[in-house]
Amino acid sequence: MPRLAQCYGTADYEDAARRRLPRPLFDYICGAADDEKTAAANVASFDRYDLVPRYMADVTRVSAATRVLGCDLEWPLILAPTGMSRMFHPDGEQGVAIAASDAGCGYALSTMATASIEEIGAISAGPKIYQLYLLADDALNFASIDRCKAAGFDALCLTVDTIVAGNRERDLRSGLTVPPRLTPTSLASFATRPGWCLGYLGGGKFSLPNVTADGGGDLSTLAAFFASKMESHISWERIAKIAAYWGGPFAIKGLQCADDALRAADAGASAVIISNHGGRQLDGGAAMIDIVADIVDAVGDRVEVILDGGVRRGSHIVKAIAMGAHACMTGRPYLYALSAFGTAGVERWLGGIKQETLRTMALIGCATLAEVSREHVRLAGAAPAFLANEAEAYDIERSGPALRQA
Repeated sequence: MPRLAQCYGTADYEDAARRRLPRPLFDYICGAADDEKTAAANVASFDRYDLVPRYMADVTRVSAATRVLGCDLEWPLILAPTGMSRMFHPDGEQGVAIAASDAGCGYALSTMATASIEEIGAISAGPKIYQLYLLADDALNFASIDRCKAAGFDALCLTVDTIVAGNRERDLRSGLTVPPRLTPTSLASFATRPGWCLGYLGGGKFSLPNVTADGGGDLSTLAAFFASKMESHISWERIAKIAAYWGGPFAIKGLQCADDALRAADAGASAVIISNHGGRQLDGGAAMIDIVADIVDAVGDRVEVILDGGVRRGSHIVKAIAMGAHACMTGRPYLYALSAFGTAGVERWLGGIKQETLRTMALIGCATLAEVSREHVRLAGAAPAFLANEAEAYDIERSGPALRQA
C-alpha cells in the first residue's frame, strides 16, 4: 500500500483505500445503483467543459473565501454527510470533522453517523451542518433539531432522495452487512486485510447515536429501527414545517430540476443541494455539473445552489463556481483518505484539493471567487468559431432557394 506522503490526487487515496479495506467495505464506498452509469457520469462530465484562462490579471493574492448557509468558509467546499464512518477507520466522523475545521471548509454530519451531534459540536469549531432524514414522527425530527441547536450547529440539511433504497448490486454480491460480519463470501476479503480488522476490533462497540436520543442498542437493531421510521411521503408542507422549526440556514439535498429548486425557495429553504446521492439512488439521471447552470439561472438569488456529485479535483470546484454554484460537496474522496490513513489522510487530501482550487483560480486569472464566471468555461470539443460561422453560412446558403420559393 502506498504511504501517505506518496498520495497526491484523489485517485491515489482511492487506490490506498482499495488496498486497506476489505472488499465489501470498499465496494460500499465506491459502488452505486444498478449499472453505476450516473455515478461515473458525475465525474466524467466535468471533462465536458474546458477552462478558459484570462491572463494579465493580478493574482498575487488569491482568496477562495465565501459565505454559504450562514457559514464563513475559507474555500467553497463542504464535506458531504456519509454514514457509519467508523466502519472504515477508528477515527470516524470525529477525525473528519476536525480535519474539515482545520482546513477551513464545512462539514455535514449524517443522521446515520457513528458520532453524536453533541460530540461533533464539542470538538469542531468549524462550520457544521446536520443532515436530517425525515421520519414519520415529527417528535423525533424536532428532537434531533433541538439537539443541533443546543450543540451549536450552523445549518440544517434535509435529504429528500432516499424515500426508497437504491439498488446497489455491489453490496448484494459482497454480502455486506451492518455491522460487518464474516460470511462465506466475505471471509477471504476480511482475512487479507488484517490492518482494518485490528482497527475495527480495537475500536470498541459503536452504534448510531443520532438515531435515538440515548444512542443505545445494537447497530443493526438501530438501523432497522430507523428504516422503519423513515417517511415515505415527503411533502412541501412538511418541509416548510421543518424549515420554520429550525429557523436558521436550511438546505434541501437531492433536488435535480429547476421547478423543485423554486418550490424549495417557496418552502423556506435558503439553499438547494443539487445531488443524485453520488449515483447511489437513481441510475440514469443527469450528471450534476450538466444541470447546475440551468438551476442557477432559474432560481436567481432566491436560494444558494450547492453542487454535490463527482468532485475529485480543485478544478472541478472552480468549474462549478463558474457555472454559478455557490459551493460544492463531496463524499467519496474524503472517505478514501479516511479509510487508508485516518484523520491524517483527510487532512492531507483537503490540503491538496484546497491548493488545487487556489492554483486553478490563479491560472485562469481570478483572485477571488467573485471573478470566476462563465467566461472562464466553454464546451469541450466545440468547433472553433470560424468553422461554426462557416457552417452557419452554409446552412443559410442551402436554405436560401427554398426560402425564395416560399
